[in-house]
Amino acid sequence: MLRETLLGISRNDAVRRMITGFPPTDLLVRNFVAGDHLDDAIAAARRLVDEGLTVTLEHLAGETADRDQADQWTRRYLDLVDRLRKEKLATRAEVSIKPAAIGLELPDGDDVLENARVICIAARAAGTTVIADLEDHRAADETLALAEELRQDYPDTAVVVHSGLRRTESDCHDLAATRSRVRLVKGVHLEDEAIAYARPADVDKSYVRCLKILINGNGYPMIATHDKRLIRIAEALAVQAGRAPGDLEFQFLYGVGLPEQRRLLAAGHTVRIQLPYGSDWYGYLVRRFADRPGNLSLLARGLVRR
Repeated sequence: MLRETLLGISRNDAVRRMITGFPPTDLLVRNFVAGDHLDDAIAAARRLVDEGLTVTLEHLAGETADRDQADQWTRRYLDLVDRLRKEKLATRAEVSIKPAAIGLELPDGDDVLENARVICIAARAAGTTVIADLEDHRAADETLALAEELRQDYPDTAVVVHSGLRRTESDCHDLAATRSRVRLVKGVHLEDEAIAYARPADVDKSYVRCLKILINGNGYPMIATHDKRLIRIAEALAVQAGRAPGDLEFQFLYGVGLPEQRRLLAAGHTVRIQLPYGSDWYGYLVRRFADRPGNLSLLARGLVRR
């Protein structure tokens, strides 16, 4: 019930205005978001890389209503790629793109592939890679098709899939056969029960089934979860499949799971941090609470300090 309530709040503009204007919120946000600006993200990425971690930078994007906005977002992604090159972080950090931000939902839909290609060209020249984010089931077909098209020329292009969606097991079979880089997440969006699993236990079971497919496939699994039980299962499956630590990676959201990150690093695994930045953090932050309601205690402590 709490999860559903929080996901509903994430789409409520009135609550958005109240929370974003509340002073203690800023302190809380900095636990999970690098900052509003690219400079903030680069500084945080540098600290994480110096600790032996790798990074995916995610510029938190709002809605794109027209071609001009899609072009603006494309330029922002290009600025990010260029900064990674200049700061010599490109080999340790990649760029997450939101297809909707660069034109996926525009009426003709033609711009998204062109814009994504421009970003991939720059990323290759800089020595970094791109991952296409998936927000919810409505964009699944288009996002997977975009990633497949990009992989023809940029085979390191990765894509996100959600174990909470009923379709994802089938998608994982397809992706594992194409040697794709795949970021497997649970997903924290409200969906119809015909489309998504309602019970958390069923989402977890789907996650394990998808893990088995990806780890035993030909691709590169990117295991994005803070659930220690699922991490242990992934480690065991990797051993059974004969995968060395460098043949997959574990991913965590910024500000979460530090002890587990250190344990995995000590075991020789690649550990990547999903590092968000930008002023449009509201929806992202509330979805993080929906995924991990225990994080609400941070807000409570912040309010008490005030």
